[in-house]
Amino acid sequence: MSVTQVRPLTAEQVGAAFKALASEQRRSILRMLATCPLEPGAPCGTTGEVCACKISERLNLAPSTVSHHMGMLRAAGLVSARKEGTWVHYRLKRDVIEQVASELLGF
Repeated sequence: MSVTQVRPLTAEQVGAAFKALASEQRRSILRMLATCPLEPGAPCGTTGEVCACKISERLNLAPSTVSHHMGMLRAAGLVSARKEGTWVHYRLKRDVIEQVASELLGF
């Protein structure tokens, strides 16, 4: 059994994550991703993923706004994306979120 080592975040990565977290809409998106079903049969994508269309629908955001926010969250390394046809499915990168939280708690 192999153990995957998590690389520590750089100062730039931590800064980008904190900047991304400054927006209430992006925090709402992260909460939505954090609470999406992790069991089979999850709506709109595979387990642990949420489709951009559902983010737009549930948070009452224009698709262009969702795209902008998801770009910021992806650039910060907080989420990953998988394209399926015309839709993009997003997944929370929990390991990165945990590292960012550790950085914050380290102050």
